[in-house]
Amino acid sequence: MRPPTRSVLSGVAAAVLLAAPAACTIKNSGADTGTRAPATGKSGTGSAELADGSGVKVALVPGGAHPYFQPWKAAGAAAEKEYGLGDVTFDETSEWDQQKQDNLLSTLAARGYNAFGVFGVSPTDINTTFEDLRSQGFAVASLASCPAGPTDKADFCLSTDVEVAAYKAARAAIDAMGGRGTLVHLTGNNVDANTQLRIKGVAKAVKESGGKVRLLQTITDVDKDLQTAQKAVSDLLAAKGDRIQGIVTTAYNPAVAAADAVKSSGSAAKVVAIDDDAKILGAIKDGSVAATVVQNPVGQAEVGTWALALLQTKQCAMRRPGQTVDSGSFVVTKANAGTYDAARKAKTEQLKKEFADTLLVCE
Repeated sequence: MRPPTRSVLSGVAAAVLLAAPAACTIKNSGADTGTRAPATGKSGTGSAELADGSGVKVALVPGGAHPYFQPWKAAGAAAEKEYGLGDVTFDETSEWDQQKQDNLLSTLAARGYNAFGVFGVSPTDINTTFEDLRSQGFAVASLASCPAGPTDKADFCLSTDVEVAAYKAARAAIDAMGGRGTLVHLTGNNVDANTQLRIKGVAKAVKESGGKVRLLQTITDVDKDLQTAQKAVSDLLAAKGDRIQGIVTTAYNPAVAAADAVKSSGSAAKVVAIDDDAKILGAIKDGSVAATVVQNPVGQAEVGTWALALLQTKQCAMRRPGQTVDSGSFVVTKANAGTYDAARKAKTEQLKKEFADTLLVCE
């Protein structure tokens, strides 16, 4: 699976937005509920407090089945209730296939869904899908992964900065190793743009060690399923286990596999995982896993659904269409294993404030 991409804010500003009211506000943003003059000098009176979302039907559509997306279900249902939306559904194809995802999106549109939060199967092709949906008058968000390249044809992308998250994970592994030794990186599909960004993040952390840490191997294509990951980790430990001081995993299935294998084998390798699977959190608490880097799928679904509703009602528009926003990543160790979710919730509230104050222009 290929969760999230870059957090560099990108996108081309549309000329029509330059004449629109500037800042939006939300009642729970903690900010002054007044307005801020836009670049044109015109005063703005917009608000990101959704006036009426009853006509908005949001579809949250992952690229395929994967544990990462399961929190989207509850978050979407909560957003439907909180904002009074017409409906929020979670739907996925049984296979990771772009054509099948496109077919599903067409079916959902025919059923009356008019706003879409999509994790595209193919980062190189998904812009075509986004353009098609928007041409039909639908609001579209790229959630948990942005298109490959500098252009995003969705209204916005809300995703983990995967390079930063991988860097944090590698730094945590190096710290657990005592700042020196041999590190192995386990990750996802090699042709995936997100995987390449994760590889860059790990390489940056290794380089910063000044030669004290050596990256022994980067093993890709081991996130297809848990069985594939388990075999890869078993083979790795059998062949090179005595040479490995640290394992950093930046994909879900190899994280779970590494946690299990290191614990059962008695390996001294320090493992840093990704996401907050119950096994991983349990392993952190018993000391067999040093840390994990968790993402913010709940925030992606919650804030994404809210922003889509504002866009679809035409109450607001993106100041810069195609903007990319980092949904956050958080290092979890034994010290904060019981409290890290508070930081994640705070980040979600901060994201809403960021959309309201700087990313949206509202009528």
